[in-house]
Amino acid sequence: MTLPDRSALSRRAYVRALVAVGGGAALSACLDVTRDGDDADPVPAGTDDPDSLPARQHAWNEFSARDEDGNVQLPEHHALVPLSLASDAAGDAEGNNGDDGTTAPSEDDRQTTETALRTLERAYEWSHEGLVFTLGYTPAYFDRFEGSLPDSVDLPAPEALTAREDPAFDEFDALLHLASDRPDVVLAAEEGLFGDRNELNGIDLETDLTGVFDRHDDRRRTGFVGAGLPASKTDVPGVPESVPEDAPFLMGFRSGFARTQASEDRVTIDAGPFAGGTTQHVSSMDIQLDVWFGQDNHHQRVSKLFSPTHAADELVGEVGDELADTSGVTDDGIASAEAAAREHGVVGHAQKASRAREDGNPPLLRRDFSTVDGDRPGQHFLALQRGIGEFVRVREAMTGADLDVSSANNGILHYLFVNRRGNYLLPPRSLRALPPTAPNS
Repeated sequence: MTLPDRSALSRRAYVRALVAVGGGAALSACLDVTRDGDDADPVPAGTDDPDSLPARQHAWNEFSARDEDGNVQLPEHHALVPLSLASDAAGDAEGNNGDDGTTAPSEDDRQTTETALRTLERAYEWSHEGLVFTLGYTPAYFDRFEGSLPDSVDLPAPEALTAREDPAFDEFDALLHLASDRPDVVLAAEEGLFGDRNELNGIDLETDLTGVFDRHDDRRRTGFVGAGLPASKTDVPGVPESVPEDAPFLMGFRSGFARTQASEDRVTIDAGPFAGGTTQHVSSMDIQLDVWFGQDNHHQRVSKLFSPTHAADELVGEVGDELADTSGVTDDGIASAEAAAREHGVVGHAQKASRAREDGNPPLLRRDFSTVDGDRPGQHFLALQRGIGEFVRVREAMTGADLDVSSANNGILHYLFVNRRGNYLLPPRSLRALPPTAPNS
């Protein structure tokens, strides 16, 4: 794939583009840039003691940076790598086939996968400065086994969730999510896992995943989050110059407020053989960003993203900095959604979504990030929850079909277009390497 033109881009835009391209040439170019730039410091090394790492794959919060208000700051660079079991995978020792005729992975496949993932953990510190990652599995993966997932796992096949969307679905086997503040780390980790490097951060590679998984390069997704990163993407068609300089997301506002996010405990499966895991939903969507910034002023954007009260009382600030560690949607704000639609002709996205809280607590832990995949602005909405049904319930609240308001003023629905959905089980670390439907049975 052709590398981006270095002369036409800022340094930040260039390394973002290299992560999106992927591959050995992109990694080499990225290393050339980072050696001379802000990322010249050594990457912190990982550990030889697997017991020192969290039992949950999704345990990122303790190992992430926080802003001055205590909100978790996600790593800046992300890659979602889709995988299918390789056509020459051996199958298990008993030749166990699923109802669909596919072959289940072998114990050798599991050992190879675990060894490769452990290499990442030896090479890189489990942190935003090193590397954090998850490996999740689709319902289609589990179809290859006899029997069903336990009742404690809520993992249906993905489906369209509104009448106005017609998304494609993630029906490959697995999704690897790599995240780091260092773009070169994201690229190197992916290259190392698939046989294109002999070492990672000074650690020799014992094996890789090439005999176990095939990559779907055409469905690879990348993105970024962090103050200043969206504003560095104005070279991309559809990303206007009016994206605020300090905004961490393309739509111009902070997200992921600590008091309006579920905790990692809240989203963790608490019973059954996959206790300690979680489920993950990924929606990939395009954003009509030029209309968002060109048609609406700041007051209107605040009304649609948060609530009319947020706009009228000037609660948000330029990029959400006045909100500190909460979205600012109160119980009164939730109860007034219908009144906002009726009286103001507009209802806020956060105001609608907050109606899905349980006893005041949000059920989702969001780890989504902006993207310019395909040279167009978008968002990869990534949510963790105990079961996919909780995501669906929150999505129904976000849709606001029960509210008497025009589509253009129904939160941010008018500006987002979902093109792909996927559901995943993220097992606990002990079961992350090609789990069966009934572990330990």
